[in-house]
Amino acid sequence: MARRLLVSIGTIGLTFGSMLLAATAASAAPSAAHPTIHSVAISGFRPGGLMTRPGGVNHFATHAGRTTDESTNWSGYAVTGANGAFSSVSASWKQPTATCSTRKAQYASFWVGLDGFNSNSVEQTGTDSDCSRGRPTYYGWYEMFPAFPVNFSNPVSAGDSMSASVTFSGTETFTLVLKDNTKGWTQTITQNQTGLDRSSAEVITEAPSSNSGVLPLADFNTVSYSTSSADGSSLGTQNPIEIIMVNNSGADKDSTSAISSTGAFSNTWIRSN
Repeated sequence: MARRLLVSIGTIGLTFGSMLLAATAASAAPSAAHPTIHSVAISGFRPGGLMTRPGGVNHFATHAGRTTDESTNWSGYAVTGANGAFSSVSASWKQPTATCSTRKAQYASFWVGLDGFNSNSVEQTGTDSDCSRGRPTYYGWYEMFPAFPVNFSNPVSAGDSMSASVTFSGTETFTLVLKDNTKGWTQTITQNQTGLDRSSAEVITEAPSSNSGVLPLADFNTVSYSTSSADGSSLGTQNPIEIIMVNNSGADKDSTSAISSTGAFSNTWIRSN
């Protein structure tokens, strides 16, 4: 992750504005994103990124007949394979309500993506339910990690019906789509990049990170993914790996339900740290 200095919110806005111009120039999508700052200034804050494991190693196990792995920042489900195994991933969910019982900043992200489970990139788009100064804030974004995320200016509210997809086509083109079906807007971003593994596809609830590490997980209550698929087939039929989010002491930060044959599952918040 590139180093950043902690600066004022105004300066961050200017920085993200410059990043937007670069992202827009690289994208053929007419609905280019307009970045905005929705949370307090955090050095290197990003709503998405690679899966981080306790001690940096896999913790594969079996739970109720499902293969599980532990992470300090991800929960949800992933399917994995050889390089080039996956070309698309999609899911739908109801935007969770953030319960903000403290003025301390807390964050929770919900997204779909390719890569990141066993690779150094993630191509992803989704939403956040954050707490800033004791108040909830909601927004959408996309990210071609390790590039920094770009936030969308479109409004998002708790309870909105969201859907997202990431699709690879040709030799270098990724199309990232985020829809708010309740408010009726769609953001379609096209990014061209070569050399990415495409060795995993995932639908994830995440505790975002900053330069200092994993940030406190906002109380999102429960997020329910009504569908999830990779390459047009339900994640539930592809022997997915259940990812369990834990803190540094090994205690669960949220719970991950069983996944249905249609790819439906849920995550329920337990603790911030």
